[in-house]
Amino acid sequence: MDLGGTWTVRLDPGDIGIGESWHTLCFEDKLHLPGSLTENGYGDEPSFDSPWVSDDRKIGPLKDSKFAPYLTDDNLKMPCWLQPVKFYLGAAWYQKEVEIPAEWERKRIVLFLERPHWETRVWVDEQFVSAGDALGTPHEHDLSSALTPGKHRITIRVDNRMIVNVGLNSHSVSDHTQSSWNGIVGKLALLASDPVWIDDLQAYPDAGKGTVEVMATAGSLDHQTGSTELSWLIRYDGEVIRSGTTPVRWDSSRGDAKFIVDLGSDAKLWDEFNPNLYELTVSIGDNGDLKSTTFGLRDLRVDGTRFTINGRYLFLRGTLECAIFPLTGYPPTDVDSWRRIIRICKEHGLNHMRFHSWCPPEAAFVAADELGFYFQVECSSWANQGATIGDGKPLDTWLYKEAHRMVKAYGNHPSFAFMAYGNEPAGKNRVQFLDAWCAYWKKENPRCLHTGGAGWPEISTSDYHNIPKPRIQQWGQGLQSRINALPPETLSDYSDIIQASGKPIVSHEIGQWCVYPDFEEMRKYTGVLKPKNFEIFKDLLERNHMADLAHPFLMASGKLQLLCYKEEIEAALRTPGFAGFQLLDLHDFPGQGTALVGILDPFWDSKPYVSAGQFSRFCGPTVPLARMSRRTWTRSDTFSADIEVSHFGQSPITAAQPVWQILDSNSVVLASGKLPAGTIPVNNAVPLGRIEFACSRLPAPAAYILQVGIENMEEPVANDWAFWVYPDTVRQADPSVLTVQELTPDALQTLQNGGKVLLLPDPQTIRNEVAIGFSSIFWNTLWTDNQPPHTLGILCDPKHPVFADFPTEYHSDWQWWELIDGAAAMILDSLPADVRPLVQPIDDWFAARRLGLLLEANVHGGKLMVCSMDLSSDLAQRPVARQLRSSVLAYMASDDFQPDKALTLDQIATILSSSLTR
Repeated sequence: MDLGGTWTVRLDPGDIGIGESWHTLCFEDKLHLPGSLTENGYGDEPSFDSPWVSDDRKIGPLKDSKFAPYLTDDNLKMPCWLQPVKFYLGAAWYQKEVEIPAEWERKRIVLFLERPHWETRVWVDEQFVSAGDALGTPHEHDLSSALTPGKHRITIRVDNRMIVNVGLNSHSVSDHTQSSWNGIVGKLALLASDPVWIDDLQAYPDAGKGTVEVMATAGSLDHQTGSTELSWLIRYDGEVIRSGTTPVRWDSSRGDAKFIVDLGSDAKLWDEFNPNLYELTVSIGDNGDLKSTTFGLRDLRVDGTRFTINGRYLFLRGTLECAIFPLTGYPPTDVDSWRRIIRICKEHGLNHMRFHSWCPPEAAFVAADELGFYFQVECSSWANQGATIGDGKPLDTWLYKEAHRMVKAYGNHPSFAFMAYGNEPAGKNRVQFLDAWCAYWKKENPRCLHTGGAGWPEISTSDYHNIPKPRIQQWGQGLQSRINALPPETLSDYSDIIQASGKPIVSHEIGQWCVYPDFEEMRKYTGVLKPKNFEIFKDLLERNHMADLAHPFLMASGKLQLLCYKEEIEAALRTPGFAGFQLLDLHDFPGQGTALVGILDPFWDSKPYVSAGQFSRFCGPTVPLARMSRRTWTRSDTFSADIEVSHFGQSPITAAQPVWQILDSNSVVLASGKLPAGTIPVNNAVPLGRIEFACSRLPAPAAYILQVGIENMEEPVANDWAFWVYPDTVRQADPSVLTVQELTPDALQTLQNGGKVLLLPDPQTIRNEVAIGFSSIFWNTLWTDNQPPHTLGILCDPKHPVFADFPTEYHSDWQWWELIDGAAAMILDSLPADVRPLVQPIDDWFAARRLGLLLEANVHGGKLMVCSMDLSSDLAQRPVARQLRSSVLAYMASDDFQPDKALTLDQIATILSSSLTR
């Protein structure tokens, strides 16, 4: 009996309903279920008094910051995450009258609530029946003793407060992502079955033997001893391939039956390439209660530091899902929505998803089973801020209960391949707790592999470690991470970490590279969550006179973000023995200060700077890789690259033909060749050969692309890497341009005489509030306590004549590392609004400062160029800086050098330092 439709509701913010027996009353206000209170327009306007605001650990400093104008009772706009249109935290009572048909006499009747949030208590008429506290599975209330034929009133009390302290930031309950909604979504029904019913049905496939062990549990309404025959059948592709019967006996509580079915020598295996599914149906006799489930034959194992599936190496290429659904504030329960998400992931080369501190609904597993996708599922906990484990708190017991519910509900799905307690546990006894946890679940549910906590610690009984060690940048590392502190190369991998582990490692939350907000995205928020954070960021940009740069900032920062993710993923793929990675994230995380870390937006839509096809070139089952010691060369060098391949397809590639090309910026092929053909096994770090090429054969300065592909495949693959070649020497500077480090009297006189001056101040002397680095911002500056870098790359006009001798795109690329390293960003906010630099670092969206690295202006009667990048030191060993300096000087010596803005010496002083002149 479908119960979806109109219900009545009464909010209970004072928590008085139980004491006043509200279940005996009739409510008047109406709403629609399935749904949430917020969707139905119930709740309060967000305010400083609501927990939605007060649980933000950053709210104190925000009140005294530049955000103060947005944080008033009349203008509450939180810069931290999406803002609900209504907010309610507490108990809400839902009520509906039902008519039980006469044929349901002596039936078992269950109230099925697919996904309530959170605790439910149920009354029938004036009788209390039961309570439920599951977060990741349906609530099933047995109403058999209370529902007789005729009319009845069902009252459900839903409480979305912290019933068990699973952790304030857990994505099962957090306002950072799905919102702390109150309501019931998904299937909402009364289910009637015979007095003897199939209570549970579990399938334990053995891919090696081609068999499945079936465990069926029968229940009896009258709690009497009895026995019968169970009829069973198995279908593949709609056809019955096996059937039979087995006896079952039950006592006053339950009865279990166990049998093994041989699926034959031609049994079909399940994996990401071949998602073959079987359907198992078991019934009480021929016409009694029945239950069906699907299962897949797969053999998921650990082999040293690797995973194998069906005897083949498996490498996880994953992303997180953090319950991010801005239109509803809760996860979808229909299969089509999850098919869309998983297809998008697969189009981007992924085969895996980690559910961060929550468990998805049935529909997600169904879609993943059909499409061939691996899930890491977690109990709904992120034990922090007082929510510790192993200390005897209620959470310890609840976690075991929740895991049992998850395994019972979803354990048959072959996509349910990995399981963790939850995210980043806290507690002085967490190691002991998780050691026992893994040992217990490895025995209780051998169908999947188990780890303790996602993030940490490393547990001795776990099947694998899900830890953050193997990634480019850690929290707190800032400018000391490899991508910021060391010159670019493609040699680095994590072999030492993998070899020391002894177990498979799935790297935890790698990436976290940010991009500038896409303000066009704001129009998509037509549901219960609104982008008030984006409204602030847009307003700040407009106040600082750069509204016209919003889209260029997005595009330029997006290209840098993509570059960072490419190196992040390739470093993982070129690591021998690595088991996989989990990105944070393929799509944006709107919480925790607004973490714009995705190449997709929160709606799983692409951003305009990259397509799925471009991303999957370096993230997919088969990816060519190049190990290069550097990205920049001179004409006297010999370019070299050792070519490898990471191949985790469904079988080895026979007669594979690797090919390579060097292309110029117009995609003209300047050189090409073939590497030895052969068989590529399922593995990574598979050597294909070495490319060497005399750079003297290439014009310089110029940017080039090394492209490597593999032919003789059903679907050929290719990958590419940019590199640059510079002259060994540059032309002499024109004497008409005076180059100085300070505005000396000679420099001032030159300007006063209408001359040209290139000012190259020591970056160390520049007022440096902005920590500039090569990489994009990590996570976001608000939530990392202003961890550097504070910028998202650079923006420039490559067609400007200042770059005539310096090949560049409009955004950061690897050659800019040498220039960004040690540079200082000039803050130009004090200058007239129309002054724009030639090279502009893209500032953090929380600050939106107008920054510059290269600025031209008419000053003191002459023409001045100011550069806060180091274009002076060690130029013999720094070909990029040498070349940019030469290009700048050549531009200044030409007639093209005609700055269109005038500044005073005092204005120049404000953007540099007090020691500017002497």
